[in-house]
Amino acid sequence: MAELDGLKVAILVAEGFEQAELTEPKKALDEAGATTSVISPAKDEVQGWKHFEKGEKVKVDVPLEQASASEFDALLLPGGVANPDQLRTRPEAVEFVRAFFDAGKPVAAICHGPWTLIEADVVEGRTLTSWPSLKTDLRNAGAEWVDEEVVVDSGLVTSRKPADIPAFNREMLEIFAEARQAYQAQAR
Repeated sequence: MAELDGLKVAILVAEGFEQAELTEPKKALDEAGATTSVISPAKDEVQGWKHFEKGEKVKVDVPLEQASASEFDALLLPGGVANPDQLRTRPEAVEFVRAFFDAGKPVAAICHGPWTLIEADVVEGRTLTSWPSLKTDLRNAGAEWVDEEVVVDSGLVTSRKPADIPAFNREMLEIFAEARQAYQAQAR
């Protein structure tokens, strides 16, 4: 497993995130030594979903209004239909996401997570995957959409659904570890 000691990862979610798409990647990141923080427009807790049923609530570590992308090394965007649909309508969430791309920091997005990437105007010219219903939206935004379990494109890792999480986690950890090594080299 990739060593991520010292890497700070923001996990941006709103109400209605797909629970497994937050909890399983977060667990993989934590086990690899990263410091993860749940960022949300919600103040204290944010509600997860297991497909069409309510899941567990997750503690918010940093309210979105107080979060700065400059304080993090990487970004995770879980899916779920309601979650990214809400985030893409919030200018502060869109700016938060765009700041990671502007700084060349790695981003991992799964399922419906790329909706927020479209709004941040960062998918043009990239190849990625997502839940199939986003295919036309992504193509209209200038991306090449492919139906694969995981796609890596210049620091962006994307996957389609909860069943893809093992492949998603593997590639996310690898890309985030590469970024950590680059950060360490710059610090020397």
